[in-house]
Amino acid sequence: AGVLAYILWGLLTIYWKTLHGFPPFELIGWRIVSSFLILGAFAVANRRVRTIARTAFSRALAPRIAAAAILVTVNWSSYVWAVAHDHVIETALGYFMAPLCTMWLGVAVLKEKLNTAQKVTITLAVTAIAILTVGYGRVPYIALLIAGSWSLYGLLKKQIPLKSIESLSGEMMFLFLPAIVLMVTQSGNSDSAMNNASTWQWVLIAGTGIITVIPLWIFGYAAQHVPLTVLGPLQYSVPTINFLLGWLAYHEELDATRIVGFSLIWVALAVLATDTARRAQRSRTVTA
Repeated sequence: AGVLAYILWGLLTIYWKTLHGFPPFELIGWRIVSSFLILGAFAVANRRVRTIARTAFSRALAPRIAAAAILVTVNWSSYVWAVAHDHVIETALGYFMAPLCTMWLGVAVLKEKLNTAQKVTITLAVTAIAILTVGYGRVPYIALLIAGSWSLYGLLKKQIPLKSIESLSGEMMFLFLPAIVLMVTQSGNSDSAMNNASTWQWVLIAGTGIITVIPLWIFGYAAQHVPLTVLGPLQYSVPTINFLLGWLAYHEELDATRIVGFSLIWVALAVLATDTARRAQRSRTVTA
């Protein structure tokens, strides 16, 4: 289930690439509305509507869920925009960097301490960003936006006492009306789906909620049955798939500086994964 969830997330690039002719923000509006309808049906079937709504709009949690809703919208929008504008490799960089940004948040926000391996990881990541900035001729802001929004989103999700699908349902409650407004305003564009989509493309647009919910549901099942030390490294399959698609399928440029920058990121992730596995093994030994 874990492998399937990550493969589906990786292959979403192909799905969005098929719809690249339409305004990305219009597609995000449709994704939110479609997800809201599917998650709403799920909540009704499981008799969780009142619980989710009460939690989502409670004084204690409403600000966090609203902030999470904004962050997931930023993440989705950045990703879809990047895919539509031939920056698939940069989306891969963003999701490769996300675990490193999460680690930095642990230090900056939660006041966690870095060990030697983690300091090496951070140093390699900063060096990689510097090299890639030279290679791109600009700061890789799309990758940083994707990584930063996803890491902050994960931090907030840890503070919301709901299951992942229920939490997402609460987020979609906040986003539903803005998504409607976004769809209406974008429909006036000459390249909008409202004016140009074929029957098959409408099927894909309607399915954006399904492709959002199903991988999340499968991942939730895997998270309950698989150790995080196994599930964690699997997350790197998503940017790996994106990297290969951008390079081999969509023929995006891969020059020497990008190869060096990505190589440093991969080394940093290898150091991080090895250190995480070693500390997990040590913890199990102490527990035993």
